[in-house]
Amino acid sequence: MHMAFFVADNIISPLGFTTADNFFALAKGLTGIDIINDTKIYPETFPAAMIQPRSLNNAFENIPTTTTFTHLEKMLLLSVSDAINKTTIDIKSPKTGIILSTTKGNIDLLAPDQQNKFEKERVQLWRLAQVIAGYFGNPNQPIVISNACISGVLAINVAAMLIHEGKFDHIIVIGGDIVSRFVVSGFMSFMSLSPKACKPFDKERDGLSLGEAASTIILSKDKTGKNNIRYLGGASANDANHISGPSRTGEGSFIAIKKAMEEANVTPHQIDHISAHGTATPYNDEMESIAIDRHQLNKAPVNSLKGSFGHTLGAAGLVETAILLEEMRNNMLLKTVGFSELGVSRKINVVNQTTNHELKTCLKMASGFGGSNAAMVIQKA
Repeated sequence: MHMAFFVADNIISPLGFTTADNFFALAKGLTGIDIINDTKIYPETFPAAMIQPRSLNNAFENIPTTTTFTHLEKMLLLSVSDAINKTTIDIKSPKTGIILSTTKGNIDLLAPDQQNKFEKERVQLWRLAQVIAGYFGNPNQPIVISNACISGVLAINVAAMLIHEGKFDHIIVIGGDIVSRFVVSGFMSFMSLSPKACKPFDKERDGLSLGEAASTIILSKDKTGKNNIRYLGGASANDANHISGPSRTGEGSFIAIKKAMEEANVTPHQIDHISAHGTATPYNDEMESIAIDRHQLNKAPVNSLKGSFGHTLGAAGLVETAILLEEMRNNMLLKTVGFSELGVSRKINVVNQTTNHELKTCLKMASGFGGSNAAMVIQKA
């Protein structure tokens, strides 16, 4: 069985178009969330982290192509290009796989003014994956993972499994979602959006903030030669509680963490840091605190990046894992932007100031609609 190593990554977000730029912005305590006033998306103003089309188009001029791509496709292509250029991996090899993580893909193409710009199939997730794989000349059928907001972590779990089994030598996991009328209206209908920038785990939290981003994480059976971080184990579980509300006992998250740690063969006291989902909704943060507490992980430093990036849906697990990798490489804990006073029932150790801290073994958590939960454990090799 092959080990899976994290060998390259990228983040495209309002805070920057490389992982390094994003990490630097987060280390300074910056946020990409702003007040959006765009009636094409929603008739009222709302807070979100959105990428400026002009900035994206300027960056995309460096991508060699004469083909027209959507806003999301440009984000994804830029992200993959930056990540793959950091490696010697042949993206055209049959031993290199591609997994796409997204919840809504090119959902903006359903708008009346967009429907005739691309073929009708372009709105389908499988077609989006084909477009990305086709651009890079990858010969394999791309895999699409779309399981609400655990999609990114689940995609990494699947990639590691395929490498373990020898199906691929390398896998490029890409994820992305955009802030669209469909998405904003949906979350507004749940009354789950905060009127201000979100406050994960805080006493005054009152809802999430949306964000858009693309991220790429490349896993390989081969080490890079330095700063190696390996995938130790992962799992997913469904609490079967409600179409949108998580289990009040954190059951699904508890099971996912338990199975991930069992596969990784680590105990709770070995976890140096937890990158939580932390949406800043009352029920999600409470549920995560219960799951953490049930595993006696109360002392482990916990952070959420939703106050910096917003909730980037299918990209969230990848964006947050890329930052977690940087935290480990730099032995640094990033603060939870928006957090001030603990507002969950369990005493968990939420990071409120960026600080240096030795990190070897870390846990990533994710939760989503439909009762979905995922977790994974990663460790310095």
